[in-house]
Amino acid sequence: MPLLRRRHRELRDGIVAGRGEAVARQHRLGKRTARERLGLLLDEGSFTEIEMYRRRRGQDPAGRDDRPYTDGVVAGSGTVDGRRVFVYAQDFTVFGGSLGEAHAAKIHKVMDLALATGSPLIALNDSGGARIQEGVTALDGYGGIFRRNVAASGVIPQISVVLGPCAGGAAYSPALTDFTFMVRDTAQMYLTGPDVVAAVSGRRVTHAELGGAEVHGGSSGVATFVHDDEESCFDDLRYLLSLLPSNNLDLPPAGPSRGATEDLRPRLAEIVPVEPNRPYDMGEVIAELVDDGEYLEIGEGWAKNVVCALARLDGRVVGLVGNQPRTLAGALDSAASQKAARFVRFCDAFGIPLVTLVDVPGFLPGVDQEHSGIIRHGAKLLYAYCEATVPRIQVILRKAYGGAYIVMDSRSIGTDVSLAWPTNEIAVMGAEGAVNVIHRRELAAAEDPVALRAELVREYTERLVHPHYAAERGLVDDVIDPVETRAVVARWLAALEDKRAAQPQRKHGNIPL
Repeated sequence: MPLLRRRHRELRDGIVAGRGEAVARQHRLGKRTARERLGLLLDEGSFTEIEMYRRRRGQDPAGRDDRPYTDGVVAGSGTVDGRRVFVYAQDFTVFGGSLGEAHAAKIHKVMDLALATGSPLIALNDSGGARIQEGVTALDGYGGIFRRNVAASGVIPQISVVLGPCAGGAAYSPALTDFTFMVRDTAQMYLTGPDVVAAVSGRRVTHAELGGAEVHGGSSGVATFVHDDEESCFDDLRYLLSLLPSNNLDLPPAGPSRGATEDLRPRLAEIVPVEPNRPYDMGEVIAELVDDGEYLEIGEGWAKNVVCALARLDGRVVGLVGNQPRTLAGALDSAASQKAARFVRFCDAFGIPLVTLVDVPGFLPGVDQEHSGIIRHGAKLLYAYCEATVPRIQVILRKAYGGAYIVMDSRSIGTDVSLAWPTNEIAVMGAEGAVNVIHRRELAAAEDPVALRAELVREYTERLVHPHYAAERGLVDDVIDPVETRAVVARWLAALEDKRAAQPQRKHGNIPL
């Protein structure tokens, strides 16, 4: 018995230690091993592994009998700040982390356990892709992962972390999950690699130019978070988890009340200029509204004309969506509409109340936008808000023009409470543009068109764009002093805490994808 136990312990220790040269090569690439990454992510001593001794079956087609234990993926369960998660980490030191039948079966099992227990799922991706030697069984393994990603969507939070290559079909799993982290210099994600691109198009690109972290964080929007190193990446991942419920039946983890219902913020009256065309940073407004000024921005590098963030307000987790006047004057375009729509749907799926901060001049005009389908993309955001049943609060800070006003969670599409600052301008368009359309002939015939235009703009503003116009018609519930915004929103979040909304009987709607 002692001999068997010793042999078992030696085998186990050898598996954990890994192949010496392969581990050294991973370190030379500036990357940690799968087990080192799990040590960074999870609470110390909390990881419980499954199927450590799993190996692929038989020889490969070339007749080789290389069958290392784990088959290139470390999977199991652990805790993050005491909360249960399930996780798998692809091991690039074993077959380049490539996915074969046994490898996929382990991932399937851990995904099934996460869904069965209602626990978040975290995938650490570092893989050369499908294991070519195993043929179609590798593709079947990917299909099983994708099917489980979809089954778990909206039920448990799913988070992908790309720490090395993630190529071909493998890239679809991060695209199906709720959040994707990438690390600069080491992470790449693409469907077809540089060689294929060169063969098809004649254009030579590097791995980073084709699918690096900067590309997906700033251009494609596939990466939600981009980090310089693995340590900061895992720090932010842990912070994100602290703001999320374990599943769609749990409440988001609440902190202690911060007395926000009586908290006045004088700086809010200073941040936002009265002049509708002067820019400012919506992030500064958010920082004044949330507890301790701390918030986690989602997709910070992509579609910067809209800000999406998770934070706590009086201890409650909230999702914030706000137009960003520093970029494109805060106008909505195709990318911003997609970004905000996905965030709204995530918050709704997991019971996170929504606070929408409005300062929008409209949808971005232009031939490129129309040809790229801004109508369809804008409809995604409209659909997301209309479908959402969580508590919804709209705050109109300044201008809210045209269809963009409607789309930014207006009363007409179902927001629970609409608040406005005295600086609000809610209209089909700005007064200058409206006068140019309505009084085109009078202005053309006037002896002094400049003076006439100024007079007509003043009249139009006083009649249709004054701060209480929408409130007088029940489209705004209250016009509030900016300094009271944190307090008023906190009160309404408390009042709406027990909101229940029934959905129509149907299989599902047909969102304009």
